[in-house]
Formats: sequence, structure tokens, C-alpha cells
Amino acid sequence: MRQSSTKKGLKYRIFQWLAIPLLIACGAMANEMASEEVTPQEAIAALKVAGLEMNDEEIDMLLPTLEEYREAYAEMRETPIDNGVSPSLEFDPRPEGFIMPTDSFFQYPRPVTAPSPLTSDSSALAFEGITILATRLRLGQITSVELTSYFLNRLRKYDEQLHCVISLTEELALEQAARADSELAAGKDRGILHGIPYGAKDLFATKRYRTTWGATPYRDQAFDYDAAAIEKMEEAGAILVAKLSLGALAWGDVWYGEMTRNPWDPATGSSGSSAGSASAVSAGLVPFALGTETLGSIVSPSTTCGVTGLRPTF
Repeated sequence: MRQSSTKKGLKYRIFQWLAIPLLIACGAMANEMASEEVTPQEAIAALKVAGLEMNDEEIDMLLPTLEEYREAYAEMRETPIDNGVSPSLEFDPRPEGFIMPTDSFFQYPRPVTAPSPLTSDSSALAFEGITILATRLRLGQITSVELTSYFLNRLRKYDEQLHCVISLTEELALEQAARADSELAAGKDRGILHGIPYGAKDLFATKRYRTTWGATPYRDQAFDYDAAAIEKMEEAGAILVAKLSLGALAWGDVWYGEMTRNPWDPATGSSGSSAGSASAVSAGLVPFALGTETLGSIVSPSTTCGVTGLRPTF
């Protein structure tokens, strides 16, 4: 995502891995004061060593993560490792003898038979797969504008319970949907996602809407470009209907607007950090959604909300 090359993008990445250099910088102090919590003053001192600056609000957000990392390091130190054990320098998950295929193998087959005509029970439409929806579009059973409006209405209705939406992108979505209908009618088919609504985790930059990272200091943040993944979705003809919630700074499921809920049990959180993406798909508010993962930010909310999550490789 190109925003990582900007100053603000760099600050976001710092939040993700800053705990490690900060704890190294304060290593001796941490050993001597292992029973005490990391203080703002200690964080400021470590920031100075790292040549960085943060305001009070950012430091307050950083402290719980520092504490979690320190506790994790303390737990790891309880495991004795002999000096003769070599460090792990490479991770290769391939089974012995496995050869990675070189041809394209990630393709969606279209249904062989036409889907049944739509009925007055519109709730079934919410949970149909992408291939079925794509076939309906090409058979003229529904237009992209109608499909987009349908999911926008579901997002508005159920977000009050699930708190999975940060920004509805209604104006953009209806523009993209009208273009998709025109192109499909003219015989221009961009592929399986053409005309299909989707949601994107509010970590992806979009030039017409805020990109908040789910954190109070950045709730009004905006970029003048689209992230590469958003560009690719537009090239494929997909329709962006919402920027979806994420735990603050891609951690957990609590953001400045509330805790994103699990549709199966709205009293509980959806896990994170791709909290809104998993929740919205599970509740049938979007046919699919984009998330991101560093540690478990796709697979964890997918497991919690009962949806399929794909963690891609680089």
C-alpha cells in the first residue's frame, strides 16, 4: 500500500513494530523494574533514543502494547535455550518435495446452470456467493445499481448493532455501479468482480473518503490517492460500498466508534484487526471484503465470525 511511503504512513508502521526497539532501548531498565508498568516518561526516553516524537495521545495508545510485548518477552525468557541451539534464520512452509505451480490456479468458475429467479424474499440475496451474483448481473436478473443499493441499505440497517462501518461510500459506489451496468450492457466484461459490491478495511487509503486507521488521532485523516489494492478492485469493476472498521491502529476489534460485534453473538466482539470486514461479510452486508494481516488480523476475525478468510503471501 503506497501510503506506507508517506510521513503519516511511516508513523502508522512505527506503531506496529515500535514496541521492539523501544523495549530494546529500555532493556536494562525493564529488567530492573520488571514488576512495574512502563510509564509515559520511559516511553518518551526510549522515543528519544530512537529519534522519534509522539504526542501525549499517541503515547497513551502505545503504552498498552508496550506492556503486552514486555509481558510476552518475560514469558519467553522463562524457556531455557541452550547456547548451542542455532537461531532460526529461514521459514519454509513447503512440504519436502513440493514444487510451487507456475501457472495461474486461482480462478472462479461460473455456475453451469442459471440461478433461480429472484423472489420477494430478498434476504437470500445477501448471502449468495460472488459467482451467483455475477451470473445474475449477466442474465439481467438484477443491475449493479440495484445490487449496490441493496447492500448499502443493509449496511445502514445493521451497522447500528454491529458497529462495523466507519464510512459509507455511497456516492462513489453508485457512480461505479452505473458505470459497471453501462459497460456490461455494451459487452465489456472486466471479470468475475465486475459490478459486485465490496467493503474495505479502513486501513486502505481512498482519495475521496477518510482513512482513519480506527484511531481517534486519525479520525479526520485523508489521502489524495487510492491504495494499490483499491486501484486493482476498481480496475476489476468491483464496487466499493463502505470503509469498514478495524481495531485502533490495526489491533483488536475496538475502535474510536465502538467495539465491532460478532453477528452470531452481538454481545461479543468480532476479533481483529480486520474486525469490520469479517463482521460485515458474516452478516451479509457485503458479498466480500478486503482485510489485512500481519499477525492474525484476517484469520482471527474470520474464525470468530464464521467466514472464509484468505491470508495471501507477498
